[in-house]
Amino acid sequence: MKLTLFLIVLPFALMAQAELSSVAGTDWGTNYDSAIEAAKKENKNVLVYFTGSDWCHPCKMLKKDLFSTADFKTVAADYILLYIDLPRNKNLLTPEQLRHNKELLPKFNKRGVFPLFKILNPDGDELDEYSGYSMNGEISKHLELLDKYRKGS
Repeated sequence: MKLTLFLIVLPFALMAQAELSSVAGTDWGTNYDSAIEAAKKENKNVLVYFTGSDWCHPCKMLKKDLFSTADFKTVAADYILLYIDLPRNKNLLTPEQLRHNKELLPKFNKRGVFPLFKILNPDGDELDEYSGYSMNGEISKHLELLDKYRKGS
């Protein structure tokens, strides 16, 4: 019974994580240590995006309004992208991924604000952040933050 349930839920969990990169046309990682390692190797800052993919309406709208734009794709090329999802439906992530994501909250999102952009340098130190989205299509503040900390531009 557990195996059957797992096999039914697995494709949905994989699609939930893959959906962002297919919409945005960008590669989002989901592991903090791998992101920091890549940032050091490529001398890029890390954009950490905290979202509640299945319950946070501003997160869903920001994804639609920002991540698929040409402007975002341009600035995103100068970052290592880290997608930290904290869905209410725990079946959307593996238990390991959910545990990993929850472990990052006290370090980088103490207030539990969603959506949240956090900019880290290659050593994992916080440079800046921007939280929230008014859902009116106004993404200039998000892009300004990203443009401010681009490396190699």
